[in-house]
Amino acid sequence: MSGHDGKATDELLLEWLNEDAGFFYRKGRLLDEGESAFQRYEVWDTPQFGKLFRLDGCFMTSERDEFFYHENLIHVPAIAHPDPRSALIIGGGDGGSAEELFKHPTMQRVVLVELDAKVIDIARQHLQAVHKGALDDPRLELRVEDGLHYVREVAPAIGERFDLIVLDLTDPVGPAEALYSREFLADCKALLTEQGAITLHIGAPIFHPERVRQLVDNLRAAFARVQPYFLYIPLYGSLWGMACASDALDPAALAAAEVNARIAERQLAPLQHYNGAVHCAQFALPNHLRRLLA
Repeated sequence: MSGHDGKATDELLLEWLNEDAGFFYRKGRLLDEGESAFQRYEVWDTPQFGKLFRLDGCFMTSERDEFFYHENLIHVPAIAHPDPRSALIIGGGDGGSAEELFKHPTMQRVVLVELDAKVIDIARQHLQAVHKGALDDPRLELRVEDGLHYVREVAPAIGERFDLIVLDLTDPVGPAEALYSREFLADCKALLTEQGAITLHIGAPIFHPERVRQLVDNLRAAFARVQPYFLYIPLYGSLWGMACASDALDPAALAAAEVNARIAERQLAPLQHYNGAVHCAQFALPNHLRRLLA
């Protein structure tokens, strides 16, 4: 079977969005592959995105488009917070979320809890363009353990509190599913400071509408203010949802001028995607998404 310009499909990396739709990229050169104790991994050097990282056949991040995901996952809540000093990342072993958090000059400490040490090894070896040294930042505390256990047992026992919690996870299936549950989100909320917020990705509303609706419902069960927002992420082949949830912060209430003023004050440049207009636009929901999330 051949595709565009006669390219054989065995030259392609394919990912299904649901049972009826998918997308592909040309493979390029395989740099690394294998199986950790938790998942199968691949690193490719692709023509479209440069170095590209996959887990269990799903695209995770790439060096050329990671900013679409990481800048919007992090800066939407971090800009809304007046003084973000501490953050917890569950997952995020590629270091991209940590790198964006460290752009905020007030950030003093980031705890990164990654289940799979192999992901961190891969990031150190292949994904320097994603983490830009953040994995070796002295403000980063790396913990290789189960995020569920850390949030429920370890952090409460030592009285941890965080201004921001970032769930930088694989999709809510298999081992990650419990990390999207109402119970776990309530456990996360208990670790937030008074003005704290949680941020996470919630998936593709066109291809998994029920999943997106369920995750927003789960957040609403735990938090007073839940703001879903949407952007196109090239590597994920679709419009993609994220959400910020808090009892105090409302990022959708910020005007574009205020966002730009905070970006300037915190000297966050250079940012490749995120700015005041983008911040506001992402919260403008088309009618089909309003109905889905009503």
